[in-house]
Amino acid sequence: MRKVRWGVLGAAKIALQKVIPAMQKGTLSEVTGIASRDRAKAEAAAGPLDIPKVYGSYEEMLADPEIEAVYNPLPNHLHVPWTIKAAEAGKHVLCEKPIALNAAEARELLAVRDRTGVVIGEAFMVQTHPQWIRIVELVRSGRIGELRSVVGSYGYTNVDPANVRNIAAYGGGGLMDIGCYPIKTSRMVFGAEPVRVSATMVRDPNFGVDILTSVILEYPTGQCIFTCSTQIAPNQSMRFFGTKGVISPEIPFNAVPDAVARIVIDNEVEEIAPCDQYTLQGDAFSRAIREGSAPPVPVEDAIRNMAVIDAVFRAAASGGWEAVG
Repeated sequence: MRKVRWGVLGAAKIALQKVIPAMQKGTLSEVTGIASRDRAKAEAAAGPLDIPKVYGSYEEMLADPEIEAVYNPLPNHLHVPWTIKAAEAGKHVLCEKPIALNAAEARELLAVRDRTGVVIGEAFMVQTHPQWIRIVELVRSGRIGELRSVVGSYGYTNVDPANVRNIAAYGGGGLMDIGCYPIKTSRMVFGAEPVRVSATMVRDPNFGVDILTSVILEYPTGQCIFTCSTQIAPNQSMRFFGTKGVISPEIPFNAVPDAVARIVIDNEVEEIAPCDQYTLQGDAFSRAIREGSAPPVPVEDAIRNMAVIDAVFRAAASGGWEAVG
C-alpha cells in the first residue's frame, strides 16, 4: 500500500517532539511538508526532522497538490476553522484533540466531511494503543465481572501565562487539554455514553481557565469519577472496578514508546510489547484514507466526547446535574 503524503500545520511542540518523529517510522505515513506563518520557524523545524518541504503559510501548504493529508495540532480555537479549510482544499485531516471548542462547532465538521468526501478524525492516540484495546477486550470478556466504577486522575503544572493552555480565548484549561482523556477512555471501556454529569471547577484568577476540575459521569451501568488539574504534581491514573475484579494500566495516557506497557489485573500483570501510539495512530488514519474506511476516532465520536465536555462545563456552572447532549 502506497504511503500517504502528510503536511503539518504549524510547529507545535507535540508535533515536533512526538507526532512527526513517530509518523516518520510508520509504514503508511510520510511527512512531506510543514507550514508556519513564519517561514523561518518552519525551516527551523523541518531541518532536524528531515522534512523536505517548507511553507511560509498554511494556505501555501493546502494549495500543494502533493500533500494528501493534514495533521492539525494548532491551538484549540483554530482546530475547526483550519480543518474546514484543509477539507475544502481536498485534504484529509487528522485534528488534535479536542477537535473543537464545543459540540456545536464539532458538528460543523460532519457537513464539511460529507460535502468534500475527505476523511476527518480526532487525534486521540489512546484509541489505537494495544493496552487500551486489551483493556476493552478484558472488560467485554467479563474478566472483572460487570464494570461498575472508573476512577481517574490526570495532572501537571503549567503556570506560563503565554502558554496556549492558559489562554481562555484559545480554548485553554485543564478539562479541554487533559480532562478529555478520562472522558474518552471511560466511554471506550464502558462502551456507552454518559447520561448526566456533575462537576466542580476552580479557575485561575489571572488566566480565567479551569485549573482544577472534578467530575462524576453517570453511565447507564456505572460511574466514572475523575479529577484533572494543570497546577498540581504530575500524575495520571485510571482504574476500572468490576463486580469481580479491577484493571488498571500502569501509564494510561503517555505510554512510553520504547518500553513495555503494563496492565494490572487484580494481582496479575500483563505486558504489552513496546510501541509508539502516535505511529499506530498515523498508520491507522493513513489506512483509512487508502481503504476508504472510518478513521480510529471519526467525527461522530469526537462530537460525543465534546458533548460530555460541554455538559461538564454546564454542571460546574449550575452546581447541579446536567444531561449530556
